[in-house]
Amino acid sequence: MSKSKFFSINKHLAGACHITLWAFMFLSPLTFWRGTGITLGQYLMYCMDPLCLMIVFYLNYLYLAPKLFVRGKHRYDVLINLVLVVSLGIMLHYWKEYTNMIYPVPGRHLDVIDDFTRTLRDSLNLAIFAAGSTALALARRYVTADQKLKESEAALARSEYLNLRSQINPHFLLNTLNNIYALTAIDQTRAQDAIQQLSKMLRHMLYDNQEGEVMLRDEVQFTENYINLMKIRLSGSVDVTFETQISNPTLKIAPLIFISLVENAFKHGISPTEPSFVHITMVEDDAKLCVTIKNSYYPKDEQDRSGHGIGLNQVQQRLDLSYPGRYDWQKGVSEDGKIYTSQITINI
Repeated sequence: MSKSKFFSINKHLAGACHITLWAFMFLSPLTFWRGTGITLGQYLMYCMDPLCLMIVFYLNYLYLAPKLFVRGKHRYDVLINLVLVVSLGIMLHYWKEYTNMIYPVPGRHLDVIDDFTRTLRDSLNLAIFAAGSTALALARRYVTADQKLKESEAALARSEYLNLRSQINPHFLLNTLNNIYALTAIDQTRAQDAIQQLSKMLRHMLYDNQEGEVMLRDEVQFTENYINLMKIRLSGSVDVTFETQISNPTLKIAPLIFISLVENAFKHGISPTEPSFVHITMVEDDAKLCVTIKNSYYPKDEQDRSGHGIGLNQVQQRLDLSYPGRYDWQKGVSEDGKIYTSQITINI
């Protein structure tokens, strides 16, 4: 059900409740005087009770509660309601005396105590309706404010998500072009192959990435193209593997979440002089995706600040936005400081 339809239903339901309440209140004199032969004029006179209750209710619901009570002016709200309740209570007392004079009830005689009790009862009813309408107005304001906050947070999250995606593309492209630039000085033929691999990835980034979600098989193919591109400029001594076990290739996931981790694996896991490896696995079973990246660990020194850690921060933020409460990210260096492992498990 859409939000607009949901709130439309709630609005109509609230309106129906108001109509039902006041229909009951204004018809109650007919029920009380049933069988006595009440006339139209007498009925209208007795309608002063529910009319006063309605005035107190909507004066608080539409004006006093929003303008005074909600804004912390409780004393003014209570004082105005006190004057209102007492004034209407006294007015109802004299109104009923006038009604009884015009439409006397045979055999009914009220003394001073009865008059006082009836006036006190009317004032108490007015006070109850004033308090109830104030509570209802506060509840309505709370629900409205909560909904606006959720809509604002959703809009902010969406804006942040689009901003993160726009940052990923140039960041990834910069690293890849640097790799191709280094390759042109070594082997132009291999550089051409690298450009072809890059064109396949750009197609994924320009078209598929514009959707909120992409098929898992497309993201796997994108990752494989990137790894093949990176392997072109690596020596044969570097052990690079990419293994997949996917039960549902058409499963939809958020695009380009893992590429920053793969980038970091090659950036910090490859040494020009020492044995190096990058092992990547992607396993999906029953809508549970587990991506594990292990690499030899050769951290860059403080002078090498390319990337400025943007990639990992983006991964964290995108996981929070796309899969809040549905992912687990374990990462860290082994005890001997030689292997770095990053494992993300997502319940899609």
